[in-house]
Order: sequence, then structure tokens, then C-alpha cells
Amino acid sequence: MAKKLSRRSFLKQSAAFLLSLFGLAGGGYSYARFIEPKRLEITELDIAHELIPRAFHNKRIVQFSDTHLGFQYTLKQLEEHAQKIQSLRPDLIFFTGDLLDRPDNYELAEIRNVIATLEKLEAPLGKFAVYGNHDHGGYGTDLYASIMKKSGFQLLKNSSVELRHLQETIHLLGVDDASLGQPSLSQAKKSARAGQYLVLLSHAPDLAKDAAEAGIHLQLSGHSHGGQIQLPWYGALYTPPYAEIYKEGEYQVDGNTALTLYVNRGLGTTRLPFRFLSVPEITVFTLKSKQG
Repeated sequence: MAKKLSRRSFLKQSAAFLLSLFGLAGGGYSYARFIEPKRLEITELDIAHELIPRAFHNKRIVQFSDTHLGFQYTLKQLEEHAQKIQSLRPDLIFFTGDLLDRPDNYELAEIRNVIATLEKLEAPLGKFAVYGNHDHGGYGTDLYASIMKKSGFQLLKNSSVELRHLQETIHLLGVDDASLGQPSLSQAKKSARAGQYLVLLSHAPDLAKDAAEAGIHLQLSGHSHGGQIQLPWYGALYTPPYAEIYKEGEYQVDGNTALTLYVNRGLGTTRLPFRFLSVPEITVFTLKSKQG
């Protein structure tokens, strides 16, 4: 019987294959190790829907995800990306999980600097976050909650908040991580009212089918890193559990509602310090009302 590869072994073998394929003993290795992980792509999408109120027309959501501070991603990069996020004029800022790669290995002084950086982010309609699997791992559950609270982010864990502007509303929901938490869409949705536009933050993209059945209109996720390593004409060599169906970019998922899902490739790396054909990403969504 063939031995089942662990995630780490699979990634190492995949990386070795890719590095040899593209001659990474030379420039290819340097690109995947040192250049692409430090690149940044700003992806901009319009999100139109008949339930988006006129008051939210042209409101801008900026999503960032999967920084994995402490593995390869540095505080300096976070500071640079925070400045970039602010320059995008966000009305709302969403962080979709995996702040620290190993919370148990992160120093207190460094945590203070992380808080100081995230605290500078400003958005008139609010800053919100959800748990990723690394936020729970390494005894990080309470630490992550503390960091986000001190940074001015509202952490949504199977809960929701009504976002109000000029007496009109949309409803924002957030669920716990699917790998190490206990996500509950029903609990998160219980305060939503009929006829509201529903936005879901879920670190894990593969909850999208359940979200569509639950009547969600827009889901924003991370977790996949776009695979970190992709092959031309093939795509991601590997994505983790709960990011195996929806790996990166925009999808339309049918259910009780037509759900738009966007899977952000994240900013950092984990397991292996490489990115190839999977450039780090910040996404900007501009809401478009169809109510005239």
C-alpha cells in the first residue's frame, strides 16, 4: 500500500519538483524565494446586487488575509501593507485570518508593534476580522482576540453586526475557523433580517456551498494562499483542507441565493517560504447598488 504523504512532505516534494523544473539553482530559486513573496497585487472588483442599499453605493471594502507574521512575513512588510491599505481609501476593512504563523513563538514586544501597526488602519464604517486556523493554533485563541480588540478590529466568531449608513443597512457575519474552530452559520445569521444584503467572512472558502444555502450573498475568504506554488496551465499543486474546492479568485456558487465568493491569496507564506505564480494580494471591492 502506498504511504500517504503528510502536508509538509507533499509541499516539499512539490517544491523540489518545481524548483528543479525551472532551474531554481539559479534565478528561478531567487525569484520564488525572495522576489515573488515580496510582490503585491491589488485586485479590484465591483460587487453589484439589488439588495445593496443606495447608501452603500460605491462604498469600498479592503480585504487582507494570511499574513503569517513570524514565518517569512515581517513587521516591516505589515507596516508597508497597512500604509497601502490606507491609501486605498477603505470604508470597511476586513481581515480574514491567520495573523501570526506560530502565536506561541511570538515575542510580547513584537505583539505590541503589531497592535500599533493595525491600530493605525482607519475605516469610517469599521474594521472586522475572523479566526484562521493559525490564530487558534499554538495557544493563540485568546492572544489573537486580544490583539484584534486592542487594534480596533471587531472579531466576529459565529456572530454578526448590522452596518448602518444614512439609515440604511447591510449585515456582516463572521464564522469561526473550519479546521480548528467550530463554525456555525446558523448562529452567525440569527440576527439578520429578511431582505438585507448579507456578507460573510470565513477564513475557509470551502464553506461557500453551505453559505449559499444559508442565503449569503457575498463571502470573503483566505486560507489557500492560492497554493503558494502553481504550475503553468495546471494551477496550485496543493491547497489545505477547506480550500480544496475554491482555491483563489472569484466564484459564483448556487444555493438558496446566488453567492459571490472571493478567495484572497493572502500576504504571507507558511510551511515553505516560496511563492510561484501566486503573488501576494490585497483585494478591493466596490459595492454597487441597483436601487437607482
